[in-house]
Amino acid sequence: MNKIAEAFNNKKAFIPFITCGDPDLETTKEIIKELAANGADLIELGIPFSDPTAEGPVIMEANIRALENKITTDDVFKMVSEVSSQVQVPLVFMTYANVVYSYGIDRFFERCKDTGICGIILPDVPFEEKAEFEDAADEFGVEFVSMIAPTSEDRIDMIAKNAKGFIYIVSSLGVTGTRKEFTSNIAELVDRVRKNTRVPCAVGFGISTPEQAAEMANISDGAIVGSAIVRVIAEHGKNAPAQVGKFVREMKEAYYVS
Repeated sequence: MNKIAEAFNNKKAFIPFITCGDPDLETTKEIIKELAANGADLIELGIPFSDPTAEGPVIMEANIRALENKITTDDVFKMVSEVSSQVQVPLVFMTYANVVYSYGIDRFFERCKDTGICGIILPDVPFEEKAEFEDAADEFGVEFVSMIAPTSEDRIDMIAKNAKGFIYIVSSLGVTGTRKEFTSNIAELVDRVRKNTRVPCAVGFGISTPEQAAEMANISDGAIVGSAIVRVIAEHGKNAPAQVGKFVREMKEAYYVS
């Protein structure tokens, strides 16, 4: 069983997202350790990018702060290589095609393998154009994670049947960010995905409260929380690790409240 599959093995996975280098890479390392210690089952790491088209204002601003610190992809790889041996949960990159292209596709995935990255999510790469990235990812043992949105429609079955690692189900239309309401047919979407694959699926985009996390985990195999955590980091800066740990612990504990 690969590390991503283990994150979902006999439990509902809690998956936090953070932007690397916000507020700085040393703090990012401490946040990753707090995430792992307080209930994260898999951690998504954003590589700073100047045009993160899937992101709302909270994560966009985190990217800006990291880039103002002159954080590079090499810096992120170095940080991951230092922290990956200190946590047991799988680490997955969420970034954009241009980041991988600019670095060199084969070189990028070789570095992923060497530094302990288990998977990658590229929200701006459609299913029909993923082969160039996925072939290289496969060569180096990195799972290419697919995304399915309410607008995927007749492509849902095809995407699900070809999925690896886990499936990222987008809860609602638009960009990331906290929401009060989600697309009403998420449960139907999850059911359709499950008819086409045994790969686990987790719901993300907009989950900001313990109650929402528990609701989405109950519907699917896990919940993904990004903007709400990034907002805690923005508020507390270098003092964020302990606050993030507390926030994540409350989120994960909600899974088990009947």
